[in-house]
Amino acid sequence: MQQRDSRDYSMPASSPDLNALLGRGSEFEGKLAFEGKVRIDGTFTGEISTNDLLMVGDGAKVQAEISCGTIVVEGEVTGNIKATQAVELRRPAKVHGDITTPSLVIEKGVLFEGRSKMEEMASSNVVPIYAAAADES
Repeated sequence: MQQRDSRDYSMPASSPDLNALLGRGSEFEGKLAFEGKVRIDGTFTGEISTNDLLMVGDGAKVQAEISCGTIVVEGEVTGNIKATQAVELRRPAKVHGDITTPSLVIEKGVLFEGRSKMEEMASSNVVPIYAAAADES
């Protein structure tokens, strides 16, 4: 039986844990680097870089190369996503681009056009074991 991640990444726009919000109707172009939780409900074009949580809300349009810890997408993202922890695509998300992450969840009804690559986190507790070549001297 598969175990589902029990963490709840949902956060309303008025969440006290939220560090920044790009609200509906707002537009921003450039490079965004942040710590903590950020939610985008408007339009963003450029680059996004963080080790924390990025939430792309329903109705948001993001065209960016994204490097993050965890991302939850309910809106539209065009561009590649690289997450060190998790990617969660929730209905009615539309993602056009490649995803690299150790954990990927895609809900039924999500549109995903691209490739996905599952990579272990660098800080994983899993240690690879390689067979030593036999010394025949």
